[in-house]
Amino acid sequence: MRIAFTTLAIGLCLFLMQASARFGFSRLLTRYGVATNSIPAADQAVQLTPTDPEAHRARASILNRLQMPAEAVKSFETAASLRYRDDYLWIELGNTREELGDANSALAALDQAIRWAPHYAHTHWQRGNVLLRMRRPEEAFAELRKAAAANPKYTANLIDLAWGISGGDLKTTEAALEIKDDATRLELIRLLARNGKGKEVVDQLRSMSIPLSAEKQNEVVRLLFTAKAYREAFDLWRVSNPTNSILINGSFEEPVAFNDSGLGWIIAPDQKRQAAIDVSEKLSGTKSLLVKFDDTWSPNTPLLSQTIVVDADRTYRLSFAVKTKDLVSGGPLVIRVKDASNDQLLGQSENFPSATSPWRVLNFNFTTTATSQAVIIRLQRNCEMSPCPIFGTLWLDEFHVEQTEPATKR
Repeated sequence: MRIAFTTLAIGLCLFLMQASARFGFSRLLTRYGVATNSIPAADQAVQLTPTDPEAHRARASILNRLQMPAEAVKSFETAASLRYRDDYLWIELGNTREELGDANSALAALDQAIRWAPHYAHTHWQRGNVLLRMRRPEEAFAELRKAAAANPKYTANLIDLAWGISGGDLKTTEAALEIKDDATRLELIRLLARNGKGKEVVDQLRSMSIPLSAEKQNEVVRLLFTAKAYREAFDLWRVSNPTNSILINGSFEEPVAFNDSGLGWIIAPDQKRQAAIDVSEKLSGTKSLLVKFDDTWSPNTPLLSQTIVVDADRTYRLSFAVKTKDLVSGGPLVIRVKDASNDQLLGQSENFPSATSPWRVLNFNFTTTATSQAVIIRLQRNCEMSPCPIFGTLWLDEFHVEQTEPATKR
């Protein structure tokens, strides 16, 4: 008995060692096959371990890469039968069946994926997309909404999809989304803002159950501004920053921004070391803007700018104060006003004083066009030669813009 038992144990150990070696070699072939798209390697792996679903899955993936979906389906079906609770396997099978044009069979596979993973977002998202491609939008969006409810990261994609399917129609988009919470509505607001739909953004904001935080409101303002919905951006910004002035922070009493978009004064990031708020020099108030030049400013680059909302066919007066110290330049400094939509020059100041000069107020008129919505005020140089050096110090203060009269008939 002892000898028989020992013999049996040795035989079992040898069998397990052989099986383990076979399994290990099969997995090695599987990895090699996937890395090199080798069908022979995948076939050999399947022969070594015919009950290993991973070997069949790898073979199917290789066949898909080699544009052989009909063969891939068979391997996916075998893998799914061996590991029938694997929702990802059912999704891969469904996608491959759909590629072969069998949408109903694809849907059946995705039904199995949802059966084994009913509370996960990805299964509903995949099934919803198949239904959408089958031109069953109501069922599709019911599934897609379930995906977004299970995982909010799908919400933005859901809204983009609804917007695209509707052809940019807001009512159709809202019907597909069935919005029931502020988080989903905020994603819709972001999409509308990116598309420059200012009026629609304002309407959606009124439907929020809780007003946006200052941070999220500023985000929407930036999106509207970037999409050139200037008036709505400014009106929304003014909700938390009450002002009757057309121009923001004209006296530089508040900080300026070092970026390339947004309301208020903007200083180009690569020029920020040249500009700073100064408390020692000012025409009025407590501060001014100090700019130091050391020959590093390109003549074609606006160092300072601000976009303001205007009415069409109107004449405005822009005034500002300037002071210089040891200012020497190959091209004089000027303030220019251009249309924000097409960069058309609408007006320009006289050249800034050079050398050293006390505070001096300059002003000029500019007239908007029949299509103007906003203009950009820019500090630039009146310089056409290259190189165009500039050295010295400049102070700016007390920018004001006021409408003077309707535009004269042109």
